[in-house]
Amino acid sequence: MIRTKRKPILSVVIATSCALAIGSPVVADDATLMSRILFGSCIKQEQPMPILQTIVDEQPELFIFLGDNIYADTTDMQVMRAKYAKLKADAGFAKLIKACPILATWDDHDFGVNDGGADYAKKIESQEIFVDFWNDPPDSPRRARDGVYDATVFGPPGKRVQVILLDTRYFRSQLSKGDRKVGGPYLPSDDPSRTVLGEAQWKWLEEQLRVPAELRIIATSIQLLATASGQETWANLPLERARLLQLIESTKANGVVMISGDRHWSELSALEESAPYPIYELTSSSLNQLHPRGTPTKNEHRASANTFHRENYGVIAVDWNAVDPTISLEIRDIDKTVRLRKALRLGQLRPESRQ
Repeated sequence: MIRTKRKPILSVVIATSCALAIGSPVVADDATLMSRILFGSCIKQEQPMPILQTIVDEQPELFIFLGDNIYADTTDMQVMRAKYAKLKADAGFAKLIKACPILATWDDHDFGVNDGGADYAKKIESQEIFVDFWNDPPDSPRRARDGVYDATVFGPPGKRVQVILLDTRYFRSQLSKGDRKVGGPYLPSDDPSRTVLGEAQWKWLEEQLRVPAELRIIATSIQLLATASGQETWANLPLERARLLQLIESTKANGVVMISGDRHWSELSALEESAPYPIYELTSSSLNQLHPRGTPTKNEHRASANTFHRENYGVIAVDWNAVDPTISLEIRDIDKTVRLRKALRLGQLRPESRQ
């Protein structure tokens, strides 16, 4: 439900937190050809982040923050603002936000609570701080509606890139728990009343998937394709996962590539069945933290036996000059070394590619 009294609350937040705002707002531009998009997730604001300088050196045309952009884990909004301020003060972060346009969604820790969802008590206040920090313009839909989902289209007809940012936290129902597995305590549930996105966001997403674009990058903070092994993934609510895949098919949305974070390792997943064409998901995590276990959870949709567990970022590189444009999905480490790579043709990401 959209809050009708949000503007007066927001004016107070702007007055107290506008100093946190970062670079210029991203504006869709038909003339802005996107051929080099970088992304990443999971930044502990108190720890050094040298990988951000590496990313700046890569000269990205766009960078997408996939969530856990700070580790707030609080219901005290002053604490949350202070942690955003800590991130803003980092020299590498300051260079990055000046180097290229920035898009961002959140995950649980910058939302405000570990593994949190719709029952987080401060989600309204957290969203207001979030859109202020990421410098959403005054007329941004994210200042007027519940949730931080958003979409932008870049580039001219024939070379359009649509970036869809999902919000997997604000509306997400509670998850079922059982005995702890390697990844955590969560179990799949077929309860049709439970949701990841909420009905308003689902309706919006259907509209976005009908927007003309050649390449669509859908950013989900938690993994979509990975199987449920105790951790938070879409697979814990399999009806919602199936709904997303069915929506891609029913809207005839071509060119979909998924990106995700959260896991503190990187991997490539692929779904060949139950989809109109192969759906690839590149998971990049984390920017400055190592997973203490160092081994990945089970994922029957893992497209490569290799996973990567050091600091990393994702790259989507597109050669629009080819007759059938080429897409390179990569994970790179702090030295720019390619650790995972998948080469595609844009023509493979169309329903007719199966015919």
